[in-house]
Amino acid sequence: MKALMRTSTAATAPGSPPAASWIRSLVVSHSSLSSPSSASPFSPSPLSRRIRVYEALSPHGLGEKGKKALSRRRWYSLFTLDGRFRDGGVKFLKKVRSRGIDPSIRAEVWPFLLGVYDLNSTEADRNAIRTKKRKEYQKLRRRCKHLLHQISGNTLLSIDEVNMEEGPTTSDPGSPFSQDLSRRHSFANEHPYPRRSEIIIVDPNLTDSESSDSDSSYETGPENLDASPEPGPDNHTFKFRRSLSVKRDDPALESTCSENFATWQRIIRLDAVRVHQEWVLYSPSQAAVSAELAAQRAESVGLKDYEHLEPCMMYHAARLVAILEAYAVYDPEIGYCQGMSDLLSPIAAVMEEDYQAFWCFAGFMKKARHNFRLDELGIKRQLNIVSRIIKRKDSQLYRHLEKLKAEDCFFVYRMVLVLFRRELTFDQTLCLWEVMWADQAAIRAGIGQSVWGRIRMQAPPTDDLLLYAIAACILQKRKQIVHNHSSMDEIMRECNSMAGQLDVWRLLDDAHNLVMNLHDKI
Repeated sequence: MKALMRTSTAATAPGSPPAASWIRSLVVSHSSLSSPSSASPFSPSPLSRRIRVYEALSPHGLGEKGKKALSRRRWYSLFTLDGRFRDGGVKFLKKVRSRGIDPSIRAEVWPFLLGVYDLNSTEADRNAIRTKKRKEYQKLRRRCKHLLHQISGNTLLSIDEVNMEEGPTTSDPGSPFSQDLSRRHSFANEHPYPRRSEIIIVDPNLTDSESSDSDSSYETGPENLDASPEPGPDNHTFKFRRSLSVKRDDPALESTCSENFATWQRIIRLDAVRVHQEWVLYSPSQAAVSAELAAQRAESVGLKDYEHLEPCMMYHAARLVAILEAYAVYDPEIGYCQGMSDLLSPIAAVMEEDYQAFWCFAGFMKKARHNFRLDELGIKRQLNIVSRIIKRKDSQLYRHLEKLKAEDCFFVYRMVLVLFRRELTFDQTLCLWEVMWADQAAIRAGIGQSVWGRIRMQAPPTDDLLLYAIAACILQKRKQIVHNHSSMDEIMRECNSMAGQLDVWRLLDDAHNLVMNLHDKI
């Protein structure tokens, strides 16, 4: 049988790229884009050698050979009568890693991939988990309303007092409700990331002190960003102010908690009403919501200035507000940062219940949250891994990057920050994320660590599949970069030009090829 070549999928990606920097405060301005292309330097990967037929994606993410993805029938066949995976989830994860998921069952499958359900759970276990998680989400929403009330009423109500009114907290020990205060990253809507030459330091005394030590299991950054973006003189730049940390026992803690939540609330609302509408095709029930119901949801979260939105967009924005506010309280060290709405929107489109969308998002953020830390150690680590992959795979390309002082791979900042959300179409994004989540789920379950597991799973699962995919993306453009680009800005424009031009399954094949060859060396 002959393996057929896949046709690449392309569509226009949303045009509000995020940015951030390693400097606490910065000014970001625009840069122009271009659209070069080049051939891939990759040889066929292990997954490519399988007999697979790739077709252009339909609006629902499946080609004519859509049965190759994990289908509903196949999905149900994986369980025993009591609802437990027959083999601990090995076949399930293997299928997702190589074929993806039929869109019709994504809402059922994602909680397993994102750790909401254990792979060894029964149906009875999952029913109990759903009940528990619904109640926990409701408590988070009540807590948000308390904070909103104290802000509007100018009265201070501590987190502990809210806990006493609502009863004991039942959240995971790994993500407790702590009294951490946090910061937020902000970035210009029109620019994916700052050029290093455009970063400037703004006086840190512009803001009051805000945040920091915690009982949480999360690491705490030394400083917090505060305040909303301020337009610069040319209306194309934004200043971001920083604030110093406040110890947990500081008398100002209760006051600054309210101030942080007010900031998060304001930015969440701005981002929610600007979300791209490409999700509509993938959620017919939400797309058909009535104007009356949409208005009710908007009013329930205090969303204003939404008259220009279609009912479905109004409804979606209101859901984003509710879920993101709840997450800001759930993980106050991170709170809310611009870019997080990009990660939540696809999840909210698939998961129709707010509490389910919230817990899937929280599972996603267990790893992605490090992208939004003030110290940016998570981002730096990931850029370093991308750099090391390129160095191992293509020494000529790496030497060229060194010559341009771009070996830190800062030009892929946006790809790392919002996990390819700006470079891929909506459905392509879901395909990539699902494979990435399957790898992470396999690692959590200890699947694929043995020699037998690696042979069965082909490329070993890795927590860093996204980074291998990013490196693969750059390696596919290596000829253009080496022969045509002589500055960091040109490479950035090359990366921007990839938006809507990538074949996600080819990208994943190349990423798996890199994992097979370099995983033990990186």
